[in-house]
Amino acid sequence: MSELRTVAITGAASGLGRELALQFTGLGYTVYGTAISAEEAAGLAGEQGIVLSVVDITDDAAVRTWADEVGKAVGDHGLDILVNNAGILTPGPLEALPIDEVRREFDVNVLGTISATNAFLPLLRAAHGRIVLIGAMTGRFPLQFNGPSSATKAALEAIADVYRNELRPFGVDVVIAQAGNMLTGGPAKTAAALERAASAFTPEQADLYGESFTAFADALNSMQSSGLPAVDAAEWVIRLATEQPAPSRAPVGHDAEDILRRVATESDAQLDALRTELLGPRAS
Repeated sequence: MSELRTVAITGAASGLGRELALQFTGLGYTVYGTAISAEEAAGLAGEQGIVLSVVDITDDAAVRTWADEVGKAVGDHGLDILVNNAGILTPGPLEALPIDEVRREFDVNVLGTISATNAFLPLLRAAHGRIVLIGAMTGRFPLQFNGPSSATKAALEAIADVYRNELRPFGVDVVIAQAGNMLTGGPAKTAAALERAASAFTPEQADLYGESFTAFADALNSMQSSGLPAVDAAEWVIRLATEQPAPSRAPVGHDAEDILRRVATESDAQLDALRTELLGPRAS
């Protein structure tokens, strides 16, 4: 039996994706990943066992070209694991967000995931491989001022269920990792996104949402800054990526474990109270 082990990771040059790439190579995998730019990819230049390609995962033709290149490299072995990790965050009150920004988040987080998955399915079938979707606890516990992200993570929950049942006959497992707060490089990006959202408010929007959005931003920045360290988050995801038998879904982080337990047992009113407790008062 071949000792070759292969994994493809979208968004592999930064944050959680970067740590996943490094840890997978440490376990003997050859990693094929995407970066959004050559500058981002340079951060992993020279790392043995990691091959990065500059790919915009919203460009289906580019994604398929990447998958073809990986296919030539792995040959008949195929692909053991695909980690759909790439994603963006568009915080703000839904009323205040430009629709093009909401659409862009769905293009990256949802359609990009479908594009990458479909492009690699022939290789995954060849290896009886596994697909891991990096979701979030917000897919089951949507948060105020986090509408697009919560909605895209909820969409990934449904997509995981659909793929799992459609691909089971071919021996391809599907797992969704329901991440909690992670200290993986995301907090700085989140803080910048929150600042951009607030600065874009019209005077009327600032009057309506400014105080409650500031409370949300402060709480979210604090939560993310104390989140699961990158090394631990990657280890947690890799366990889900390699565990036998494959779990259909599982939390990543103790905060996600706690929230998802409560989602399964508490009423909407109780969960709304929890949202307010976690992220500050709602706008009146």
